[in-house]
Amino acid sequence: MPIPTDFSIKPRVSAKKRAFNQIQEWIIDGTFKPGEKLNDADLAQALGVSRTPIREALQLLTVQGFVEMYPGVGTQVTALKKEDVSKILPPLAVLQALAAELATPVINQETIHLLRDINTRFAQSIKNGDSDNALRFDEQFHNIIVENAHNEYISSSVSTLQSHVFRLYFHSSIVFTQRSIEEHEAILNAFEEKNKEEAAKLARINWLHPIDLFYAEQEQ
Repeated sequence: MPIPTDFSIKPRVSAKKRAFNQIQEWIIDGTFKPGEKLNDADLAQALGVSRTPIREALQLLTVQGFVEMYPGVGTQVTALKKEDVSKILPPLAVLQALAAELATPVINQETIHLLRDINTRFAQSIKNGDSDNALRFDEQFHNIIVENAHNEYISSSVSTLQSHVFRLYFHSSIVFTQRSIEEHEAILNAFEEKNKEEAAKLARINWLHPIDLFYAEQEQ
């Protein structure tokens, strides 16, 4: 289990939260491979914490589906199946659609301008073949919409599902296209028109179409 040494530790975060965030990040970006065994003593030493917050973090990661714990045997990173894209995106699409519906009446023109600027940057990243930045701008775009829904339960559920989406992205199961840019713009138009039904429908479509792209690639 090779542990990176070139990572920064964020201050003013509990040991459990810090451990959770870092281990999750290493699982998402592939630093820790599917099926790889995780040693809590080594992780504790690397992160500069005791084994208790490491174990607590691993328990939470187990609940969220990132690791599997076998009492008396050990802990390992869950297997990754590319076809899981068709399991993760539908529920996420429903939550994102609800967030868009709830955000429509309250989202203001200033926020719409910000979202449009982010979408422009998103488009430029796709044009430049910079998929990592495209992912970052796409995340920003949708997170702002979720924040404007003002529902912490939606936010929490979306955060967990999006983490699994990011993991699939790093394993090349999800791609961005020109259609993604156009769908973002259509959502913004619905916000400007205060059409919450249209905004919800478009948000759902935006999160479901990567499934079609995934299976189209599998058939090639």
